[in-house]
Amino acid sequence: MTEAELRGAGVAGYDLAVVGGTVILEQGAQRLDIAVADGRIAGLLPPGTAVSATRTVDATGLYVLPGLIDSHVHFRTPGLTGKENWAAGSRAAVAGGITTVIDMPNTRPPLFTPQDAHERNALIHGQSLVDYRFHAGVDPERPELIGKFGRVRRPLSRSSWPGTTPRPMSCVSRRRWRPSSGWPPRTPCSCSSTPRTTRSSPCWTAGRAPREATRTTNRAVRGAGRSWRSRGWWNSPVGTARPCTSCMCRAGRRSTCSARPAAGLPVTFEVTAHHLTFTAADTSALGTRLRLSPAIRDQADQDRLWQAVLNGEATTVGSDHAPHEQELKLLPVPDAPPGLPGVQELLTALHTGLRARRPDLTEEQVLGVVAQVLASGPARLFRLDDRKGRIAPGLDADLVVFDPHANWSMSAGLVQSHCGWSAYEGRAFTGRVEWTIRRGERVYRHRPQAPAQFGRATGEWLPGRRTDD
Repeated sequence: MTEAELRGAGVAGYDLAVVGGTVILEQGAQRLDIAVADGRIAGLLPPGTAVSATRTVDATGLYVLPGLIDSHVHFRTPGLTGKENWAAGSRAAVAGGITTVIDMPNTRPPLFTPQDAHERNALIHGQSLVDYRFHAGVDPERPELIGKFGRVRRPLSRSSWPGTTPRPMSCVSRRRWRPSSGWPPRTPCSCSSTPRTTRSSPCWTAGRAPREATRTTNRAVRGAGRSWRSRGWWNSPVGTARPCTSCMCRAGRRSTCSARPAAGLPVTFEVTAHHLTFTAADTSALGTRLRLSPAIRDQADQDRLWQAVLNGEATTVGSDHAPHEQELKLLPVPDAPPGLPGVQELLTALHTGLRARRPDLTEEQVLGVVAQVLASGPARLFRLDDRKGRIAPGLDADLVVFDPHANWSMSAGLVQSHCGWSAYEGRAFTGRVEWTIRRGERVYRHRPQAPAQFGRATGEWLPGRRTDD
């Protein structure tokens, strides 16, 4: 740290001080105290600096991470709140150290226009413990609507929603989109891959359709590349919105997701904690609870995903938090909807997996990987890095106090999601969130032998940054 960065705000009386912890910074881990004023980090101070603060969080023996960003959640508001609602979803998020989410558009009705976004925000305001943004969907019948977003940077994605199977984005792009469609300049485009195999296929396994095992892995990225070239989006990052098991690599074959950026295409991709945790063998025990799209795959594919996370190929790790009512997940495979909750388990599942995969890494190195794919990576990708994703003076005081040595297991009684169940029930975790702080407010506190304590629902819709920033 430079002397300027270590300097406090120069005034006595902070709103909050987080003291005694090891802080995970972009340049490494350091023992520092953190002073917070007006929702921002006011100073990073040498340990033991005498400060006056209204509230203090003692992080002695613990680590302090930047507040985490889950850029792929389905909080189901509006229209599907029997599966999840924003109040419960945001409780699950902060219990897992998430302070910012980006919500997907496949609700009822879906989010296609700025007016849709404002109406969704009106429903959410006053219920959210986390800050939030929205992905916007492209209406396959009226793709020109996306131009209504103008030059304001909003993350955009093609999506599917229950009861429909919209055409893939590449199809829409090639057949319908024209420059007059008005795609906002330099706006990121997210493409997903949904299998064409229908529920009437006789070849379903416990978790997937047969073609899903091979067909879906690269379609999203190929479609994104065609769209990118056809529209001349030379300054537009193209992301994949699905859990992007499209980076699968078998028998040494190089993954499409990794090869496209190497070839000069601005393609990024996401991996989910579900695909890093479970393999096809787990479907024997958990059955349709683990039904996802793209499906859980075999050990070799999971190994390739972990390689992508560890070597920096994957930009983000997301939860794809997509709850359904438990009774629906117990239906036979052709009828059970794909998707499961995961925002609460995201951090601990990733940390547990990293510790198991790479026991040679120090705790600081492990948490450095976590901060890269759950904080700084998504913050940069979605242009939140002027406020989020790092611990630095002037940025939002989004902080996670984390005990990397705590051993515990998930149970139904700990689930905060409205759906009330978790595919991780009974699974042993290493690492637990002790405190979650969002813009200087303590929004979650773990309490042994007592119910968790939550703060005020004062999360905000984060404004977009203009493309010429």
